Amino acid sequence: MARVSTRVAGITPSATLAVDAKAKALRQAGEPVIGFGAGEPDYPTPTHIIEAAVAACRDERNHHYTPAGGLPELKAAIAAKTARDSGYEVSPSQVVITNGGKHAVFNAFGALLDPGDEVLLPAPYWTTYPEAIGLAGGVPVVVPADATRDFRVTVHQLEAACTDRTKVLLFVSPSNPTGAVYPKEQVAEIGRWAVDRGIWVITDEIYEHLTYDGHEHQSMPVLVPELAGTCVVVNGVAKTYAMTGWRVGWIVAPGDVADACANLQSHQTSNVDNIAQRAALAAVTGPLTDVEMMRASFDGRRRRLHELLDGIDGVKCLLPEGALYAFPSLEGVLGHGLGDTTLELADTVLERAKVAFVPGEAFGAPGYARFSFALGQDDIVEGVSRIAELFSRT
Repeated sequence: MARVSTRVAGITPSATLAVDAKAKALRQAGEPVIGFGAGEPDYPTPTHIIEAAVAACRDERNHHYTPAGGLPELKAAIAAKTARDSGYEVSPSQVVITNGGKHAVFNAFGALLDPGDEVLLPAPYWTTYPEAIGLAGGVPVVVPADATRDFRVTVHQLEAACTDRTKVLLFVSPSNPTGAVYPKEQVAEIGRWAVDRGIWVITDEIYEHLTYDGHEHQSMPVLVPELAGTCVVVNGVAKTYAMTGWRVGWIVAPGDVADACANLQSHQTSNVDNIAQRAALAAVTGPLTDVEMMRASFDGRRRRLHELLDGIDGVKCLLPEGALYAFPSLEGVLGHGLGDTTLELADTVLERAKVAFVPGEAFGAPGYARFSFALGQDDIVEGVSRIAELFSRT
């Protein structure tokens, strides 16, 4: 009898966290490592949010259990924020507060999937999605979209991948890892297709505020109102408010699914940390001044990273439209002594140039790589310069 269950033993470790951990370990050992791995804003959490958390620590109401599905005040505030930011009108009863956006994804799939249900998973995809699908008993059906399609899947592709076992489409815009932002017309087209097919949509909107060059996040249930009864929105404070460590996310879902998610969570974790929930309340009800400052800074870094990567012989990089990542093709530098795959190449670059990035294999896209631009301009220039120098010697 196996010591670890087959279900859990089959989980692939998070590649992004693994790369980040390796880079940090090398830094602690004195190596001058520059890390493009983690998608984590390098700004501190805004002061008014921290102050709200400090005050919450002193409030005895936060020292005890609270409702598993979230503080009523925070649920109401998120319903209001959702209407403000995307135009999606929902009630507080449709909101479930989770332990980060990742937990929201797991709960959504856990509430919707039965064993054997298929999920259409556009690739490149965030590394956690297939693991969440598999742990819920579902089967990920990968629908690939490379740079020639601007990393966007089409209705024709989705239709071709659909079977009588298809229950859910996972939709992400802006995208992690590619930075692609779907235009309004294509979001609406995909939403209408899902309605016609009777397929649920889980839409991850965690990067809603991080778009550039006039590209805008579009919420699918707003563009296709008839989808609202079969749509789950997942989101969180991590990226928008530089709160990755606070671990507060949420689900917005039809009432029966929201109730199911809250019930599931009541046995998993009970309530999300009350102090973090109070901080999240300050975040979603407060001004977006800090958010816009960070977005403007990321915009400049995005342009610089793209310029540098695209200037390397053998590297081709689309200009990211949103999120925190560039996703260049490194196929032109493979097989020249540094590695035959991007997995091997990433190890070589970390070892010899002391630069960390996440290979495309982690995202279902061999030959590509994810570079976060959530780090300082000087580090961006130095990191890519080291890579360019290494590649030039092959």
